Amino acid sequence: MDTNLAYLIGIVAVAVVGLALLLYIVPIGLWFQALISGVRVSLIQLIFMRWRKVPPRAIVNALVTSTKAGIPLKRDDLEAHFLAGGHVQLVVNSLVSADKANLDLNFKMATAIDLAGRDVLEAVQMSVNPKVINTPPVKAVARDGIELICKARVTVRANIKQLVGGAGEETVLARVGEGIVSSIGSAQSHKAVLENPDFISRVVLEKGLDAGTAFEILSIDIADIDIGKNIGAVLQMDQANADKNIAQAKAEERRAMAVALEQEMIAKAQEARAKVIEAEVEVPLAMAEAFRKGHMGIMDYYKFRNIEADTNMRNSITDVPGTDKVDD
Repeated sequence: MDTNLAYLIGIVAVAVVGLALLLYIVPIGLWFQALISGVRVSLIQLIFMRWRKVPPRAIVNALVTSTKAGIPLKRDDLEAHFLAGGHVQLVVNSLVSADKANLDLNFKMATAIDLAGRDVLEAVQMSVNPKVINTPPVKAVARDGIELICKARVTVRANIKQLVGGAGEETVLARVGEGIVSSIGSAQSHKAVLENPDFISRVVLEKGLDAGTAFEILSIDIADIDIGKNIGAVLQMDQANADKNIAQAKAEERRAMAVALEQEMIAKAQEARAKVIEAEVEVPLAMAEAFRKGHMGIMDYYKFRNIEADTNMRNSITDVPGTDKVDD
C-alpha cells in the first residue's frame, strides 16, 4: 500500500512539472489575454518568441497598449527593436503620450531616439512640459571695468527631431554663458546692465543658441546679478606696478653704467698721474744733462729754485684748490 501511494505521488509530481513546463513553453494564458484585448498573436508565434530569446509577455503587453491607444504596430518591429537592445514598453508609452499631445512622433523616430541612449518618454514629457535649467554663476566685465556675476534660468523644450545627433544640456549652458559674457562685455557701463537686466536676455535670445541642440530655448530669465571686482582698476594697478619695476630696472642699469664709467675715469686719472710722475722724474736728469753740456749754469739753477719757492709760498697763502705745491 505504501509503495502504491509513493508511486501515485511521483506520477502526480511529474504531471505537475510537465504541465508547468508546457504552460511555460506554450503560454496559453498570455495568448488568451492578447485575444480578448484585440491583438492577434498565434500560439506558434509565442513559442517561437521564446526560441528567439524574446520575452513574449513584453511584446504582448506592448501590442495591447498600442492597440488600446489606437496606434497600430507590428509584432516583428517590436521584436526587432528588443533584439537591438531597445526598451519596447518605453517606446510604446512615448508613442501613446505623443499621440495624446498631438506631437509628430512615429515609431521609427521613437526607436532611433531610444537606441541613441536618450529617454524618449522623458523627451516627450519635456516637449509638453518645458524644463527649467539653472546656469552656474557667469562672470563678465563691462566696458567700464566692473565685473558682474550673473545667474540665469533657461526654459527649454525638447526638440524631438533633433534628439538624435543633437547637443545636450551642457552645450546649451555653455552657449548661454558665452552669450551672457558677450552681452555684458558690450555694455558701456555696469549700471546700464543693472538697470535693464532684460537687455541680456534679448541679446542672448537673438543669437539663436539652440541651433544644433536637442532643445528649443523658450526664454532666458536673469535670476540674479551681483557686482564683483573692479577689474579695470586691478589691471591698471598691475600695469603701474609693471611700469614701476621696468623703470627701476632701467634706473639700476643706468646707475651701474655710471659707476662703471666713474671707475673707468678714476683708472684713467691714475694712469695720467703716473705719466706726470714719470715726466717729473725726467726733469732732474735733464737738468744734469744741461749742466754737463754747459747749457745751464749755477746761477740759472738758483733762479729756478727761487721761482719754485716763490710759487709754493703764493700757493700756501692763497690756498688755491686743485693747485699742487711744487716739491723741493
